[in-house]
Amino acid sequence: MNTTQMTSTTAELQEKIEKKTATIGIVGMGYVGLPLAVAVFDAGFPVIGFDVDDRKIEHLNNGTPYLEHLGSDFAQGFVGSDRFTGTTDSADLENADIISLCVPTPLGVHNEPDLAYVLESTRAVSKILRKGQLVVLESTTYPGTTRDEMLPILEESGLKHGEDFFLAYSPEREDPGRKSETTQSIPKLVGGIDETSGSLAHAFYSTVVDNAHLVSSAEVAESAKLLENIYRAVNIALVNEMKLILDKLDIDIWEVVDAAATKPFGFQAFYPGPGLGGHCIPIDPFYLTWKAQEAGMPTRFIELAGEINQKMPSIVVDRVASALNDESKPLKNSSVLVVGIAYKPDVDDVRETPAAEIIEDLYKRGANVQYHDPHVAEFPEMRKHDIDLASVPITAKSIGSYDAVLIVTNHALVDWDLIATNASLVIDTRNALASCNDIRCRLVKA
Repeated sequence: MNTTQMTSTTAELQEKIEKKTATIGIVGMGYVGLPLAVAVFDAGFPVIGFDVDDRKIEHLNNGTPYLEHLGSDFAQGFVGSDRFTGTTDSADLENADIISLCVPTPLGVHNEPDLAYVLESTRAVSKILRKGQLVVLESTTYPGTTRDEMLPILEESGLKHGEDFFLAYSPEREDPGRKSETTQSIPKLVGGIDETSGSLAHAFYSTVVDNAHLVSSAEVAESAKLLENIYRAVNIALVNEMKLILDKLDIDIWEVVDAAATKPFGFQAFYPGPGLGGHCIPIDPFYLTWKAQEAGMPTRFIELAGEINQKMPSIVVDRVASALNDESKPLKNSSVLVVGIAYKPDVDDVRETPAAEIIEDLYKRGANVQYHDPHVAEFPEMRKHDIDLASVPITAKSIGSYDAVLIVTNHALVDWDLIATNASLVIDTRNALASCNDIRCRLVKA
């Protein structure tokens, strides 16, 4: 940014960023906000961590973990530090120079965008907004949210964007459980609703992450985030559909994908599964389809991918019923152990997990269901599901007592050899038993 063209307000915030004296407020201390808060803190900035959940703030102030995949000492630096303040009072955000909103963006009952958390947080910020503050939205959303939804609320303060306050969008790219990348090492997209806002946000993130990439507008950054996750959703749907076809032809989809992956260009391996989970892939495509409908544009490709992925849990249960039928057992009254309820391996995250739909469907069809997950001791209450189950231990004797074992999540901590050698019937949706040398069970890949 050319300092000769700066207003005094802009120059003051720029100087605070460069000297790392700017106080950073993080709204939402969950899967996105907490890693960001730690990265910002480690970069040397003072941090205010805000959340409406007082239990999270208590955990942070005491140094006790509440997100397993981050490790027990992830936020230990906060404890006793005069650079960190945990709070449930949004008025404390007035002391922040930069405020980052890391709040959920779920879907409504008709798969429409639910911006309640974004708008509520924006209203809270608007009440304390002062000159010289930069507000950044990190939540995944449809193009235009930052400009069309947030900006009018913030301008109710009487302040003018680009001069008095600044507004930008920088999508989160967290991948819970991934060890190869950190918040600091993952490139950060940044787009402002005006040139000054974008430049200030870029300057800030450049001090926190290894690579901050400035784009021309908030809308470009919003759209790029959706493209990243729609790309994954569509390709997962493709391989799920191909799996259904190859099953009929008695061809192993896992071997087919591995074979195709030997090509060093023009192909990226995606693998089939029991359905989509996590906050991004099952939800984000619908944010674009909704916006496209508003513009009168069809999204046939995206909607088809959604249909394929959404029906996978039901197909898995059909496969369990079919496998039991081959054993001359009906699904009704059969005992089924579901292994893994987290949406992905080696985390305790159950957001949008397909295991919830699978278990509820098994219940509806009369099965007796239990689950084992070394990362999730009790099935938490979810927005759409309330399953009263707790993880059961597995032993050679207990595994052999189930009519069927259904693998939904392939956690590394699960003793797969124990299952392979002691279960009578295994329905494997993740190819988890592929590495087992001694498979004595009847194995059905689903």
